[in-house]
Amino acid sequence: MNVLVTGGAGYIGSHTVRLLQRMGKNVIVYDNLSTGHRNAVKQGIFVEGDIFDSELLKDTIRRYSIDSVVHFAAFSLVGESMEKPEKYYKNNVMGTLNLLEAMLSCNVKKLVFSSTAAVYGEPEQIPITEDITKNPTNVYGKTKLIMENAMEDYSKILGLKYIALRYFNACGADEDGDIGEDHNPESHLIPLILKTCLGLRDSIKIYGDDYPTSDGTCVRDYIHVNDLALAHYLALEALYDGKDSNVYNLGNGSGFTVKEVINSAEKVTGISIKKEVIGRREGDPAILIASSKKIEKDLNWKPKYTNIEDIIESAWKWHKAYPNGYEDK
Repeated sequence: MNVLVTGGAGYIGSHTVRLLQRMGKNVIVYDNLSTGHRNAVKQGIFVEGDIFDSELLKDTIRRYSIDSVVHFAAFSLVGESMEKPEKYYKNNVMGTLNLLEAMLSCNVKKLVFSSTAAVYGEPEQIPITEDITKNPTNVYGKTKLIMENAMEDYSKILGLKYIALRYFNACGADEDGDIGEDHNPESHLIPLILKTCLGLRDSIKIYGDDYPTSDGTCVRDYIHVNDLALAHYLALEALYDGKDSNVYNLGNGSGFTVKEVINSAEKVTGISIKKEVIGRREGDPAILIASSKKIEKDLNWKPKYTNIEDIIESAWKWHKAYPNGYEDK
């Protein structure tokens, strides 16, 4: 198995690369380092390149006899997508179409696609199953849904075999403590909380406390990055086993409010966190909780990390060792 991992120097990508390597797969990381980090790729072959560089993509696929692709290379900031829609449509849609063209021209037809719970928007039911109405409320979610629909057509007409994985809130870090979550700017709750614990931020902002939830703050389903990595590995194995194209949710099936996550972080770190309640963010649904029964049944995937404090503990280990992220390496 020769796997090309686009965006493999990013957060989820680097953890997936590590697991694939541990499972004996030959992994080629392809990343333009616009948001990823070279230091996140500890071993194996690294190609610095852009998904718009068709010739380099094709050359890489041919040179390393690539037979499958895991595609992470996308912009993923919800707020930014509402401010710079052109950036998201260009990269997440046009860039991915360019990747698909390069794959098919080289007769590579196995793809695991990084999607998102943002395709659902404000869900019509909780927990969220894969077959409910998709009505994304932000540009990021719209771009991912466009590509899911495109891949469905490519599958029916051109023979592409794909599995799209809709993540809920990715979090945590590898147990070795040497790779973790490092975004600039950072927008995810747990690293923002832990940066506050480290004194790198004055307070943690709570975007709205008037939602119809137990304490008025948003509820999210937090899934450890290594559990996400395992799902990518199992999805690849399924494609090699000849399974049909499919779409799966990835979540723990339980949710925590923003305040509950902050309280858990205070327990893990032993540090009191200053909180600041401000207005809601546009496009933030009140509750997002996944049903992952489909992937559990089809691919025998089950999350290992189900306790929010354990998830935060793994992230805390990374942030304490590298408070400035990969700049400390």
